[in-house]
Amino acid sequence: MSSGLAVSRRRAGATLRSGQLVVIGVLLGLALLAWWITDLRMAGMDAGPGTDPGVLGFYVTTWVVMMAAMMFPSIAPTVLMFRKMARGAGATALFVGGYLLVWSISGLIGYGILKLGRAVGGGLFAWNRAGQWAAVAVLAMAALYEFTPAKNACLAKCRSPLAFVMGSWRPGAAGALRMGFEHGGWCLGCCWALMAALFALGAMSLTWMALVTVLVAWERTLPRPARPARLGVAAVLVALGLWVALAPGAVPGLTIPGSGSMSGAMRMR
Repeated sequence: MSSGLAVSRRRAGATLRSGQLVVIGVLLGLALLAWWITDLRMAGMDAGPGTDPGVLGFYVTTWVVMMAAMMFPSIAPTVLMFRKMARGAGATALFVGGYLLVWSISGLIGYGILKLGRAVGGGLFAWNRAGQWAAVAVLAMAALYEFTPAKNACLAKCRSPLAFVMGSWRPGAAGALRMGFEHGGWCLGCCWALMAALFALGAMSLTWMALVTVLVAWERTLPRPARPARLGVAAVLVALGLWVALAPGAVPGLTIPGSGSMSGAMRMR
């Protein structure tokens, strides 16, 4: 009797581990696919600061793909924990869908801010006017945000998959969507300043996308305590801000508008 129970438990554990490996593989595969699609969509586009976001449809689809590429590796632990509790591929897909919905809404808000800034400010934020110093200010703001209570609270939710899933559990399909949306909200609260830094350096640059992806993963997955990770992220942002302020032409990967290194006119696909 006991031996049969032990065998059943081992089989259940093996099935669970197999399911977890499938989830990890799917998330990483989708992230790699998203990076590839992002590379294709950004081909020939302006990779410098102040990039025109283009038409709404192009921007939103590109933004969602970018978020999948950048965030899927970091949310894998939470998705795995949710799947362990929910035991269903459909519910897991809804959880991820709710997560992406938050970033889609944030992308629409960002689009509105960019368009409004261009309409109101005119050429004020061109690189050769206030653009360089606006980029420095955004990087400094992102560094300071690392030490705020809001950042600490949001990061704590993102770094504790079990606590989040247990504390936010909702049954059913609607519950899975709601939980994904809630987790996306905490993630947005954690990462919005880093996304602002991405726009300051060049939102359509794969180089800066990769850097922000590493910073997000670093502070969300580094073993406890979280404070050293936040200090490291802030140090990188401060160093970048000083570099952009003092010698922008020497910053690797920074495409300075009007410098002749622009990657060509924006192509809408």
